[in-house]
Amino acid sequence: MSKFGGSLFGVSLLLTVLLAAATAAAEYYNYGNALDKTFLFFEAQRSGKLPAAQRVKWRSHSGLKDGLAQGVSLEGGYYDAGDHVKFGLPMAFAVTMLSWAAVDHRKELSASNQMQQTLWSIRWGTDYFIKAHPQPNVLWGQVGDGESDHYCWERAEDMTTSRTAYKLDQYHPGSDLAGETAAALAAASLAFKPFNSSYSALLLSHAKELFSFADKYRGLYTDSIPNAKAFYMSSGYSDELLWAAAWLHRATGDQYYLKYAMDNAGYMGGTGWGMKEFSWDNKYAGVQILLSKVLLEGKGGAYTSTLKQYQMKADYFACACLKKNGGYNIQTTAGGLMYVREWNNLQYASAAAYLLAVYSDYLSAANAKLNCPDGSVQPQALLDFARSQADYILGKNRQGMSYVVGYGPKYPIRVHHRGSSIPSIFAQRSSVKCVQGFDSWYRRSQADPNVIYGALVGGPDQNDYYSDDRSNYEQSEPTLSGTAPLVGLFAKLSGNLGSYGGGSYKPYQTTKPPASSYKATATTYSPKQSGAQIEFLHSITTNWMAGNTRYYRHKVIIKNNSLKPISDLKLKIEDLSGPIWGVNPTGQKNTYQLPQWQKTLRAGQAYDFVYVQGGPQAKVLVLSYN
Repeated sequence: MSKFGGSLFGVSLLLTVLLAAATAAAEYYNYGNALDKTFLFFEAQRSGKLPAAQRVKWRSHSGLKDGLAQGVSLEGGYYDAGDHVKFGLPMAFAVTMLSWAAVDHRKELSASNQMQQTLWSIRWGTDYFIKAHPQPNVLWGQVGDGESDHYCWERAEDMTTSRTAYKLDQYHPGSDLAGETAAALAAASLAFKPFNSSYSALLLSHAKELFSFADKYRGLYTDSIPNAKAFYMSSGYSDELLWAAAWLHRATGDQYYLKYAMDNAGYMGGTGWGMKEFSWDNKYAGVQILLSKVLLEGKGGAYTSTLKQYQMKADYFACACLKKNGGYNIQTTAGGLMYVREWNNLQYASAAAYLLAVYSDYLSAANAKLNCPDGSVQPQALLDFARSQADYILGKNRQGMSYVVGYGPKYPIRVHHRGSSIPSIFAQRSSVKCVQGFDSWYRRSQADPNVIYGALVGGPDQNDYYSDDRSNYEQSEPTLSGTAPLVGLFAKLSGNLGSYGGGSYKPYQTTKPPASSYKATATTYSPKQSGAQIEFLHSITTNWMAGNTRYYRHKVIIKNNSLKPISDLKLKIEDLSGPIWGVNPTGQKNTYQLPQWQKTLRAGQAYDFVYVQGGPQAKVLVLSYN
């Protein structure tokens, strides 16, 4: 009996070990779960008045007076990291990366019901950029003083530090910051185009102006905003100008922008610099891969030879990551993590991983291989490397720790982040003073009272060691620029692995999004529904400056997609601040109807109206019709 019992015990132990191993493996690959959490980090970083649908409930309104001392409204946008400064360069890079995910991985994001979250994350940044660009040659590039902010440890809701706003203009240029913001807005215009054409056009209009500003008045933004030097020092602006041109070409199809990237390829280093990193400061590898797409799609035309030079540098980056670059390779830790710098290394690993996943797609679509000095490689190898970085980040490492906060059984619990380390104002209503925060909360050994879900911390050192210590800011501080590439990376991997990659999980949702988010295709982020009876098509036909305000002429086409006439159509038009022509008010608030002579729309017939106002489009909803 004892022998039989021992066998049962051995079988049971073996099953337990195998089950634990299987559970751990599944956890590493639950990219859908990780994707869901990344959006929560962006909600936790929001500045300004928070929406009713805010899911991160330990945050509240903050920074409501940003810019007012300078005579401009700069409410909104994102706090950069564990502090409360709104640094323009990394914020714009983060929005560019979020937008790239929305453009290239729309299918995967839609399949996991995360497209709307992606667009909300993008729009929180782009709405702020629109405010920050009130005139063609003006861009407000930073809010908050990095020096004084870092002397305090307090919640965003309690801020006592300077909220000075810093701007760029023709006398104080910043081609890198203006160029990156142009790239972000151009990429975002592509992301919104299938869902909100008017907002997409608005973003593109700002992107074009910012690119012209960046190119015409050249200079480093840190020369114009010296306060940023200690935090996000720029190494140059040529890469951002090429980056913006590449995104504007993709967004518009205008050959002017492609010609710009070709004419300046050598002078600006696009075909000269072979890189082993991709980051908020260094966009060359991104430019080279983005332009390689043009070549791989057979659209090079007269620029084919120059595009081939761009692709050679794209291959240099990709081959270096795979360690097939004739000895000129990236450094990795013993555990396989890409290692670039001691401070916040994971931001480089996440950005590189997403870039390789994108390049893998472009090569695969063209049925092409990656040609490295050490031999040709199938595109799948790039995706495999990207997955290895994602898996390391999610816990497949020597410490068994996920570096995405809130994901998996073990993750950092003492994050270098003011808001997460101090109880919410809803739990502790008395304000936390500047120095008090250090004394009472920063130096505590206990876990953070608020879990900042989805935040990618700086990560381990070159020996794969991570110290979970709030004061170890080089390793424990999360950033926008580090977390943003994870959205596209996790989306790609979750779609690539099907249901296994997505995992079984319930999205973090405490309140349903507004019902209007699902009804009117003209005003929402939801895809146009096939078979929709009434379709709205928005466009901006012109814009102009009057004083310090930019006005837009919005045109809305109403189309009857049904097979029978409709009559007595009533519309609800919200957020309308200017005059409107072509529809008549009914006497009820925000309610309009078609004029008497157009009471009926025949099957397939269209009708349009226009309105003028500053800023984004009004919201148009169908109330009723017969």
